[in-house]
Amino acid sequence: MFTGIVEERGYLKSLQDGLLTILAGTVLEGTKVGDSIAINGACLTVTHLLPDSFSVHAVPETLRRTNLSMLRPGDGVNLERALPVAGRLGGHIVQGHVEGTGEVLSFTPDGADGLTALYRVPRALMRYVVPKGFIAIDGASLTVVDCTDDTFWVTLIPYTRDHTNLAARRPGDAVNLETDIVARYVERLTAGA
Repeated sequence: MFTGIVEERGYLKSLQDGLLTILAGTVLEGTKVGDSIAINGACLTVTHLLPDSFSVHAVPETLRRTNLSMLRPGDGVNLERALPVAGRLGGHIVQGHVEGTGEVLSFTPDGADGLTALYRVPRALMRYVVPKGFIAIDGASLTVVDCTDDTFWVTLIPYTRDHTNLAARRPGDAVNLETDIVARYVERLTAGA
C-alpha cells in the first residue's frame, strides 16, 4: 500500500523487454530486492539494486494499462516506497494498481502560486471521480477540484510541481490514474443490493 506522497523524482535509465532501470537516490535507502516501489503510481517489485539505481520487471498487462511503455531514457518518474506498517498515511490509500491512463489537456495559472491541471479521462473511470475526492495521478495523491462527464482538474501547489513529474507533462501526454478504492468497493457491494 502507498500514500500517494511522492518521495522523489527518479529518471528512466533504460527500458527493454519490460525491464525498467530507474536512477534514484532517496527510495534506495533501506530498499532491498523484493520490496515494492510505485513508479508513476504502478506498484512494481525491485529485482536488482545498484548504488544509484534499481530495476523492476513490468508484465505486459502493466505496460498496456500504464504510461510506462511510453517512457524514454531521461524521462522523470514519480517514486514512492511502500508504506511501512507504522508509517503515517499522509495522502490517501493508494494500492499502486493503475486502472488506466488519462490525457493532459492544459495547465492554467491559478492565483499567485497555483497551477490548475486539466485531464481527460475514460468514461469508465469518471464515475469514481468526484469533486473534493481523491485521485492518484502518476502516483501523486491529489484532490479533485471539479469535474465534467469526461474531464477533471486539480491544483498543483508549488511543492507538488517541484517534487513530481506532473508539471513537466505537456498537453497530449498520458498520465497513470488510480481512483479511490473505497468508491469501487461501494459500487461493487451495492450492485447486488
